[in-house]
Amino acid sequence: MNKLILLTFTSILVATSLSFAQSKKNFKVHTIAFYNLENLFDTINDPNKFDEASPMMELKTNRSEVYKKKVRNMAKVIADIGNEVTHNSPAIIGVSEVENREVLEDLVNDSLLIDKDYGIVHYHSPDARGIDVALLYQKKLFTPTASTSNELKIYDDQNGKRVYTRDQLVVSGKLEDDPISIIVNHWPSRSGGEARSRPKRVAAAKLTKHLVDSLQVIDPYAKVFIMGDLNDDPTNASVKDVLKAEKDRDKVKLKGIYNPYETYFKEGLGTTAYRDAWSLFDQIMMTKPLLDKDYSSFRLYKAGIFNKNYLIGNKGQYKGYPLRSFANGGFTDGYSDHFPVYVYVIKEVD
Repeated sequence: MNKLILLTFTSILVATSLSFAQSKKNFKVHTIAFYNLENLFDTINDPNKFDEASPMMELKTNRSEVYKKKVRNMAKVIADIGNEVTHNSPAIIGVSEVENREVLEDLVNDSLLIDKDYGIVHYHSPDARGIDVALLYQKKLFTPTASTSNELKIYDDQNGKRVYTRDQLVVSGKLEDDPISIIVNHWPSRSGGEARSRPKRVAAAKLTKHLVDSLQVIDPYAKVFIMGDLNDDPTNASVKDVLKAEKDRDKVKLKGIYNPYETYFKEGLGTTAYRDAWSLFDQIMMTKPLLDKDYSSFRLYKAGIFNKNYLIGNKGQYKGYPLRSFANGGFTDGYSDHFPVYVYVIKEVD
């Protein structure tokens, strides 16, 4: 954190005032986040989806009770992200592993979130498991002006059949008065091994890059956030070679992309764990105009991983891992097998 910033945060409505020790300037701050909700499925079997394989549908008893607890747990985390700084939940949050719009409506209408008046941008994806991505936004802070669901067409290298996976969601709008765009991703998994599945994530990265390029054709100075569960780390080819994301913000060129999570990854931090190894699959990247030091509009302040103690398992085989919701065929009353990630954006105010 910049040493010139005093760690005293004074709430200004839903924003925050940051006092700079020398310049005495005040800054408004909002949280933009991403969270993999780990199988937020309802209890109803959809004959058009393979949802019967979801952990929720595999439960033999108490599905309705478990579903309510799952929704409440997801709402608690979302309500907490960024709250200690902004005294508010995220202005915008991308989510993945949701079954449909109905579960999102249950989530935003939970008593922990209902006063935030979240809007929803959601499209059904052709994913074989029936899981989608979506964007939630506080209506008083963000106004969507356009959205598209962008199909990722990839094929199995063994049989040539199409692999049905998540679409990539693009939402453009105004954060207060500032135009921004958000691309929400959930790239193909590592099923079958990292090397064999790598081309699928490279293809996903190429689609993301195309979407960024398209936004920059319209406006070279477009403020674009790329977020999601990429199923790749910041140093993998999909991120480094295709997106060409830089870890040093000073090296990012006009149409380049900055990834603050590469530094965290190299420091040994992660958002999900498997066999005692951490991965940082959940990331938020951004284009150069969000890095400028002119704070007359919203710019990046800092990025982080939301890994509070209550989100970490303290016993059993997953001790020290993210406290997942489902394990061994049952509900743990946990949260997700991924930690959320977030960025703070700041803007100078009079």
